[in-house]
Amino acid sequence: MANITAAMVKELREKTGAGMMDCKKALTETNGDMDKAIDYLREKGLAAASKKAGRIAAEGVVEAYIHMGGRIGVLVEVNCETDFVAKTDEFKALAKDIAMHIAASRPEYVSREDIPAEVLEHERGLYRQIALNEGKPEKIIDKIVEGKIDRYVTEVCLLEQPFVKDPDITVGELITAKIAKIGENIAVRRFARFERGEGIEKKQEDFAAEVQAQMGQ
Repeated sequence: MANITAAMVKELREKTGAGMMDCKKALTETNGDMDKAIDYLREKGLAAASKKAGRIAAEGVVEAYIHMGGRIGVLVEVNCETDFVAKTDEFKALAKDIAMHIAASRPEYVSREDIPAEVLEHERGLYRQIALNEGKPEKIIDKIVEGKIDRYVTEVCLLEQPFVKDPDITVGELITAKIAKIGENIAVRRFARFERGEGIEKKQEDFAAEVQAQMGQ
């Protein structure tokens, strides 16, 4: 298995315009062969989709999803380029799937670029200190920290989370596939997730009563 470097990913991205994670996957699947990786992206429709991704998407829908008898609610704005596409069943189904995913997976940001720099620096500092406390060699700590940052991003960013209906792809890859099929740019602009009682500390007696009720007492 070839060692896939950041420079290789950057080169492929510049040649195709495809997303970073898509380029890394293409290189991994083709054992680092640049030409085969380009063909891989073209076959998947990802290279063409990336060109559409630069176009303005100002139409779309605001999709709502309510789950678990009103315990969790989600609002998400999913944009496309034309009102015609926004009204299609396929686009509406995509927006619904994204809203359901947000309800289930609790992302905090749409993409990596939305994470505040101070949040990433805080996480880096925390992971570095943990590695030092565990006695990890200084020369490999940076690599360990960046690996943990990548996992953190996967956990908190909507586009990098495994899609709940098909964990073999990310939400970003799901959207990219739809871009290639529909022929328009599609983007998640923003979302809000609400969970009943979240952030409210219940009184002890209320908590006890709820537990008793659940136990049938």
